[in-house]
Amino acid sequence: MTTLTSKIKHSVHCCAFFVLFAFYYVIMVLPITNIDPWKEYGYVQSIVLYILSCIYLISVPQMLVMAMGLLYFNQFPDKETLNGSLPLAPFLCFRVVTRGSYPDLVKDNVKRNFKQCEALGLENFIFEVVTDNPIGIIEENKIREIIVPSEYRTATGVLYKARALQYALEDKVNVLQNDDWIVHLDEETLLTESSIIGIVNFVLNGEHQIGQGAISYVDDEIVNILTTLLDSFRITDDFGSLQFQLRVLHRPIFSIKGSFLVVQ
Repeated sequence: MTTLTSKIKHSVHCCAFFVLFAFYYVIMVLPITNIDPWKEYGYVQSIVLYILSCIYLISVPQMLVMAMGLLYFNQFPDKETLNGSLPLAPFLCFRVVTRGSYPDLVKDNVKRNFKQCEALGLENFIFEVVTDNPIGIIEENKIREIIVPSEYRTATGVLYKARALQYALEDKVNVLQNDDWIVHLDEETLLTESSIIGIVNFVLNGEHQIGQGAISYVDDEIVNILTTLLDSFRITDDFGSLQFQLRVLHRPIFSIKGSFLVVQ
């Protein structure tokens, strides 16, 4: 059975993109009506309709950036390969932020991610769970639980996830050095071999101090097909808009995500 190469897959992807764009143009743009809105609806209603019809232009810059990201970069890259030595990789801290409402979920996912790192041969790493409520995780040599005190307040008054992350950076709590790297994860985020290799390659490269990885939301069993389809737009944003912003513009102009965020 012939296997399509990544370049062929991306070419098919680009063709499908332009076909869909042409279909939308024919259906939505070309039809012309002979109605004069000024006579049909009056001046006030016509002005309101014209204003409403122009609101969509606000999203045009982001949609253009997303389209350029989807078309310019190969969306079907070959499997990630390690570009250096794992023992020489800088120290990585996988920092999981949670409220502690689902302790079993957090403990299971930390255990799965920890085993994934060990199976790959990663040595210089630690998992930190920053939580508002104790989850009772078994602390080992490379697993640490940080409980945010209820009375803790930041200097700028931020709340929720930002508050927890700031507490983990306080001098009395933080155990990391300035040249270490933090991989921010949500409680439901699972690492794969390719994602870990991508992180190691990024930190070994040393060209940038902040990086964002792509997150897939449909790898496990699908529970609700509707919400799964809605989540597909978030994946498109990762591979399109975010990829173009960070790889070409080197700054998050429109958005950035709080999970799978790698920071030195």
